[in-house]
Amino acid sequence: MFDLTFTVDAQGTTTPLTLAIDQMVIAGWTGRDPVARDKHIAELQEMGIAPPASTPIYYRASARRLTQEDGIECTGGDSSGEVEFVLIGWQGRIFVGCGSDHTDRKVEAYNVTVSKQMCDKPVASTLWELEDVIGHWDKMILRSYATINGERVLYQEGTLDAMLPVDDLIARGFAGGKFPDGCAMFGGTFAAKGGIRPAERFDFELEDPVLKRTIKHGYDVTTLPVRG
Repeated sequence: MFDLTFTVDAQGTTTPLTLAIDQMVIAGWTGRDPVARDKHIAELQEMGIAPPASTPIYYRASARRLTQEDGIECTGGDSSGEVEFVLIGWQGRIFVGCGSDHTDRKVEAYNVTVSKQMCDKPVASTLWELEDVIGHWDKMILRSYATINGERVLYQEGTLDAMLPVDDLIARGFAGGKFPDGCAMFGGTFAAKGGIRPAERFDFELEDPVLKRTIKHGYDVTTLPVRG
């Protein structure tokens, strides 16, 4: 278990909150639309990555891989980010944030679970109360930008109506349909525009067009050499 300090934005009022995180779950293949979901599966199959055993699927990774830093280090040049909404449980409440499931694609080709452990998972430092956004959940927008060879390009974009509803996602992944305190769960992603590829910087955001606010974060990727 370790602590991360966030700022809770409650429709104009901001409050610092330190949360004890003791588990991280990465939900995959959470698309509501089977066509879009299968497109992302096909995208990864082109890279030699086997299709999932089930959809959705809930991978586990070390909670200490979560970071709010503005840079990460990855071995080799085969990793890339994915924007996702993040749910965090605390004292029976659920908060919503935004993160990047940064993943080593070379490792993913032989074992997805292992790949989820290989890279840090950047998360933004701002959270919203789930109850403040659940009524217009489907209208919220996930978006990411990748800086590749010095050029910043739109990498992913989509509304949350493409993802499984929160209640459904929790019910399928947790006993009794109850989201546990101290759990941080990544909720799935969209296909990359132009295909999955590495970048020297990754910026991501969750936009709430109803309450007119956005959670944002970005990070640089330092590539470490592979020495045999």
